[in-house]
Amino acid sequence: MAQVTVTIDGKAYRMACEEGQEGHLTELAGRFDRYVGHLKSQFGEIGDLRITVMAGIMIMDELSELTRKIGLLEAEVTSLKSNRDGALQSQQHSEQQVASALSELAARLENLTARLNGRTPASVN
Repeated sequence: MAQVTVTIDGKAYRMACEEGQEGHLTELAGRFDRYVGHLKSQFGEIGDLRITVMAGIMIMDELSELTRKIGLLEAEVTSLKSNRDGALQSQQHSEQQVASALSELAARLENLTARLNGRTPASVN
């Protein structure tokens, strides 16, 4: 277990983290410290615990909004994939119809050619 010391609101906190996560933890603590600093500038000295709770609530509010947006984006991606799949199926169906029509047309042309050449035409489907 690695250890790192982070500073929040001018106070040092020694924290444990997984090896290699020290930089990430330091960055997170720095971001949290900015929330605390912002609130202190807005409300002054109203107590460390209150500032910490307010910062936590602000972060949870942002997380909630981001989670909502992610849900909307996931729904949009699902819808787009569904539309794409439907379009591909429609395109495949159209291609099958075209292939069938071309096959029928080829058979009719062969029949007509045979009649013009005086042969007995093959049966048409």
